Amino acid sequence: MDAIDVAAVTPGPGADEMSAASADSGARLPKAYRVRTQIERIIGELDEGDPVPSERELAARFEVARETVRQALRDLLVEGRIRRQGRGTVVSRPKLVQPLSLRSYTEAALSLGRQPGRVLVGWDDVPADAETADALGVGVGATVMHLERVLLADGEKIGLESTYLTVERFGGLRGSYDPTTSLYAAIRAAGVVFGAARERIETVLASPREAALLECTTALPMILLHRRTVDADGRAIERVRALYRGDRIAFEAQLRE
Repeated sequence: MDAIDVAAVTPGPGADEMSAASADSGARLPKAYRVRTQIERIIGELDEGDPVPSERELAARFEVARETVRQALRDLLVEGRIRRQGRGTVVSRPKLVQPLSLRSYTEAALSLGRQPGRVLVGWDDVPADAETADALGVGVGATVMHLERVLLADGEKIGLESTYLTVERFGGLRGSYDPTTSLYAAIRAAGVVFGAARERIETVLASPREAALLECTTALPMILLHRRTVDADGRAIERVRALYRGDRIAFEAQLRE
């Protein structure tokens, strides 16, 4: 990556904006990092949905190559600070920050003033693999229900959720449950009391199929969440594999000693 000597920058058009102070006047910072810092300042003065200056405009303003600007914009896209709209780029709204809890996605989104939604991808009976069988307490190869849905926030696709349930316990949902609504609400309505959940979170890249369903590229970092939920008696309720766009959602947890 290109680097320039901060102390050797020659003033010129836009140089006042490019002269971000460094604790060490001899420090060497990547051009893309310095440009990104300046673009962040521009974004901070704009409202959600406002257009971001084009690559050409930014390159001319900061007297750098368009590829340098492109790299800075790419980083901001991944972080969810900006988003593509048509052939341009606009300021994005803040990420949806979802608490790690036993509340449903619907409840969490509504509590943050966002409109939740779901699009059904598939609802099928499948044989349980070893991980699903262990999580649900059934034999390998036993028939379980697999519910796959795209998660929406204000109409934007932000996640892909796969839920596995036992047919024996939850097969009755097929005749009463609308898969575009909260599954947890339906399970609670059936008299099940949620007890606890164990979650594992990691970062991954989406497969081509997953990226297509979420309308993003396979290069976008994803947050992968694995969850096993049990009821108040310790009996398995679900196994979940949820993939979230790293640019549109974040998670937080409240910790106590």
